[in-house]
Amino acid sequence: MGILKNINISEVLTLKDEITYQKGQVVSKTLVQNDSVGITLFSFDKGEEISTHESGGDAFVTCLDGVGKITVDGVEHIIKEGESIVMPARHPHAVYGEEQFKMLLVVVFAKQ
Repeated sequence: MGILKNINISEVLTLKDEITYQKGQVVSKTLVQNDSVGITLFSFDKGEEISTHESGGDAFVTCLDGVGKITVDGVEHIIKEGESIVMPARHPHAVYGEEQFKMLLVVVFAKQ
C-alpha cells in the first residue's frame, strides 16, 4: 500500500476535478500527510479564506482553477490557473478566494 490516499492511482487525473466547490466554504482533501510532506487539494468559494498562519515547512501552491490571493509576509499576490508560488517556512501567510479558487498545496518539511 502506498502513502497516497483519497485519489485513484495508475490513471490520468485532472486534479481540479478531484475536489468540488461548496457554497460559503473552504474544502480540503488530503492526499498525503506525514513527517516529510503534505499534499492537499483545496477549493475556496469566493470570499472564503484561510487566515494568516505559519507553517513548519516550505509550502508550494499551484492554482488549478479560478483566482486566489496569496499573502506572504504582508505582500499580496494574485494567482491564476497554472501559476504557482512558494510560501516559505515560518513566514506568515494567508490564502483568500478572490473568485472561486482551487489549489494544490505541497508542503515539504526539512529533516530535524
